Amino acid sequence: MVLPRDNRADGTGPPVRSHAAARHAEDPSVGPARHLGAARHIPGWLKATTIVVSVLLVGVIAFGAYWLIRLQGNISTQALGAGNSRTEGAPDDATGRMQILILGTDTRDGKNSQYGSKDDSSGYGHSDVMMLMDISADNKRVSVVSFPRDLLVDTPKCKDPKSNKQYPAQTGVMINSAMSEAGIGCAVDTVNKLTGLEIDHFMMADFNAVKELSNAVGGVDVCISDAVFDPDSGLRLPKGTSKVKGEQALSFVRTRHAFGDGSDLGRIKAQQGFLSSLVRKIKDDGTLTNPARMLGIADAITKNLTIDDGLASVPTLLTVGNRLKNIDVGKVAFVAAPTEPAVSDSNRLQLAEPAASELFAAMRKDIDLTDPTAKPAATPDASASASASATPTASKAPAAPAYDKTLQPIAVANGSGNPARGQELAAALKAGGFTQTSQFDAQSVAATAVYYGADFADVAADVAKLLGIRAKQVLPAAGVTGVQVYVGSDYKGGTKQADAPVSLPPDIVNQTAGDTVCQQANPELIVP
Repeated sequence: MVLPRDNRADGTGPPVRSHAAARHAEDPSVGPARHLGAARHIPGWLKATTIVVSVLLVGVIAFGAYWLIRLQGNISTQALGAGNSRTEGAPDDATGRMQILILGTDTRDGKNSQYGSKDDSSGYGHSDVMMLMDISADNKRVSVVSFPRDLLVDTPKCKDPKSNKQYPAQTGVMINSAMSEAGIGCAVDTVNKLTGLEIDHFMMADFNAVKELSNAVGGVDVCISDAVFDPDSGLRLPKGTSKVKGEQALSFVRTRHAFGDGSDLGRIKAQQGFLSSLVRKIKDDGTLTNPARMLGIADAITKNLTIDDGLASVPTLLTVGNRLKNIDVGKVAFVAAPTEPAVSDSNRLQLAEPAASELFAAMRKDIDLTDPTAKPAATPDASASASASATPTASKAPAAPAYDKTLQPIAVANGSGNPARGQELAAALKAGGFTQTSQFDAQSVAATAVYYGADFADVAADVAKLLGIRAKQVLPAAGVTGVQVYVGSDYKGGTKQADAPVSLPPDIVNQTAGDTVCQQANPELIVP
């Protein structure tokens, strides 16, 4: 209640009447005493309603506070990077383009001990699953790119945030080992190095996350071509569509041998099929607009989730989640990084060029992978950000090379369709001082690019300048040693090239969340 003010500055005067009382005092039919007296007789129904509303309001506030505290308490955090520098600031959680690295750890510590001993995997563990989720700035599409765990890559030097121990850069190691020593931040830095992007956030889940999430949504429908049994993962399913949850859901996404040819590529497709079905389930059931279901899912996820500090608040998680609720399932594209058997080890994989670099270049340009001809949504700094992230070191050529041109390994891959083009460029490079230049005929491509391996960014920039190739066509590539000039049909000579059309590998999208796909069972594990 607000006490009436007095009518003097020193506070000694009589109280001033309310405006209502004063107003009614001027009305001869209604006096101030009658008006004020009526206010003391509040109807019983109004009192009861006021009490009920007050109780409900307090209950809602208490309920919200309880869940906020509970969910916040569930969250575990780690640093986003492992000591490597960043050039981009944090995105707008609601409208900025955002990349989130999604990881699954195979550690057998703690709650995961039932799946093996610490001798199998402990500490940070290996990234059993690695997916890069890219949310467009206009919140109309999402791309999810999977990386096979046995893909050979180069890792940067990394610092363990817990022990402060430094780990040196490595060449040709499995991508799933990137976080096993220096933590999740090292996996983030490795994917940044591989793709030329800068990841904004990460989410790492353990085995229990899949079990509890699948239970929280009431099971996920999956489809396989034939009845299958995998003794390693314990997966046993009949032919056709089945609803999996709990241990069975975990077995489905973990099995490496049940699908395709029994390799990790078959497992990736199964995981993408599982996630596609999960997305449809959540949207079709109205889960995203049902607070009770959302809280149950949030509780299941956050109990088994480790995220970066920038994402580590319930309001931020809700903001990011809210971005996804209206996206058309046909615009949620699942992609696998293009790979081929590694030259150094046929049991491992390496990025397939030029397909991998074309994919990463399209992602840096924010291209819709389901429709490459569509123009990306305009944002105030989109072009500047894309340009900066595409070639952070190759955009400037040093005034004086800090290397010996005669020792640099340069290869010219002639995909122009003109048999003489490769020889012409090789001769031009040799005349420019790059005497260790070789050339060979390659698969035809539309767009010219200069690919470079680790520590060859400055050489690549000089090669591009010599040949009149634009700086934004100079791209990092993990599978390249030295510098490779991949000449496309767009190359017209040693002058500045016209803007090349976006080139994407054919059928780069495995499926969208709107597609229902049956996984092909591995013939060796089909059961009658």
